[in-house]
Amino acid sequence: MSDVIALGCGLVGKFVIKRLLENQNTVTVVDLNISKEIANLEQVNAIEGDVFSIIDSLPKNKIVVNMLPGRIGDKVRPKLIESGHQIIDLAFTLEDPIKYSELAKINNCSLLWDVGIAPGLSNMLVKRGSEILGELDLVHIKVGGNPSEMDSGWSYMAPFSPSDVIEEYTRPARIIENNQSVTVPALSQRHLIDVEYHGKMEAFLTDGLRSIMDSIPAKEMKEFTVRWPGHIDKWINEGIDMDEKELLEQWQFDDSRDEFTWLEVKVQKDDSKIRWMVYDSGKDGASSMARTTGLVTAACAILFLEKGPLSGCGLVSGIHPPENLSNDSIQYIIDYLQENGVEINQY
Repeated sequence: MSDVIALGCGLVGKFVIKRLLENQNTVTVVDLNISKEIANLEQVNAIEGDVFSIIDSLPKNKIVVNMLPGRIGDKVRPKLIESGHQIIDLAFTLEDPIKYSELAKINNCSLLWDVGIAPGLSNMLVKRGSEILGELDLVHIKVGGNPSEMDSGWSYMAPFSPSDVIEEYTRPARIIENNQSVTVPALSQRHLIDVEYHGKMEAFLTDGLRSIMDSIPAKEMKEFTVRWPGHIDKWINEGIDMDEKELLEQWQFDDSRDEFTWLEVKVQKDDSKIRWMVYDSGKDGASSMARTTGLVTAACAILFLEKGPLSGCGLVSGIHPPENLSNDSIQYIIDYLQENGVEINQY
């Protein structure tokens, strides 16, 4: 029996918590509001309130899963590190946690960040591609969680923190072109693509490459978000000027509506190419984005619990992106997703 602390209990957080419970762990859940669905589960210790007023009272030296929204996810990191926790970090923040590297080493702490589908699984697949092909000429990542069919409105509903989606649409995108790191406006290079099972959709640049820009050499490296055609035009014409609260209401997730998550990772070296396609359409009441993101997060937490972040996962004390995991750990994560019904194909 192991103890895990879960910070955040949103759509993805609830899914991860349930997976950890199924793995025979007790979980302390901290959030402003915790649904009865989670709070009433056996082996859950629910603590409602502001995480910053609670965090110092939590036990030290635990496995912690940080699933807070990006706007506060970074602020909690130094406190977690100073408490000697081993941290699985899903908070999608503008801030790079590498700035806490020395603090983590001093406190014998390891923090594994960006443990979702993209960034996360995408990083692991790019690492695998670079090990197979060598230094890469091209890396293209395309990813999106969307309703299964278009509608007359946004053709979209936010499967995770809507405020993080807004930041995706406004934050300049860092990419690599001609061996040079450059920054371009978000939503650049819009183009139509073919998505398995769904047909034509639209891809556009967003700032999702993050750590692999520095850790994996490539002449060209780009990440694109994928939406139904018309969504970004509506954002440009209406969404930018809308009150954020109103926009979040319009993007509210509807769990009665069919939806899917699709990820494509392409790597190329000379004439050699590898393509991975990851697909999920939800299962057992859990959304596809909660599953594809949460299964990666849960698998990382289980690895920390069962093997330890250091000797078992190939890490040392410090701050680590997902591509730093050992090859055995990456294979465990891929197998875990496939065993739970996520389609992962390599071409």
